[in-house]
Amino acid sequence: MSEEPWLPQDFVHPRSVPLVDGVHLRPIRASDVDIDMVTVMANRDMLWQMYGEAWGWPPASMTHAEDEEDLAHHAADMEAHTSFNYAVLTDDETRLLGCVYIDPLPAGPEGAAAEVSWWITQDAPDPWRDALDAFVPRWIAEAWPFAHVSTPFQLPRR
Repeated sequence: MSEEPWLPQDFVHPRSVPLVDGVHLRPIRASDVDIDMVTVMANRDMLWQMYGEAWGWPPASMTHAEDEEDLAHHAADMEAHTSFNYAVLTDDETRLLGCVYIDPLPAGPEGAAAEVSWWITQDAPDPWRDALDAFVPRWIAEAWPFAHVSTPFQLPRR
């Protein structure tokens, strides 16, 4: 018996999504490794608090090559529509500010389900943080075909 696809066969995932003036989301690529590595390691404590127990990420000893391999894996998953990782970037794409992760959950009787999480750097301006926190749930509801969304990794704001 074949497994049902997670997303409809004709679903096209967004390729670029504006967030606020000067900031947008797009699928992450292996070529983002230089800006990703700097941002992830500078925010490692926050990210470990969010994801460490469940994902074992990001490891303190992560190398450039390991990060590049991880990003390539994310890019391949997006093309296969098995999971999604959107980079939050400045419009000139010289700085990665965070990520949005969209991963499959077992479908319920209503249809497709996803686990969604996001983060933005600790030094991001509050308006950008507020915009991302407001945007992601609305974007998922409006642009993605999910009947149920779980957000287990979102930490309370300080």
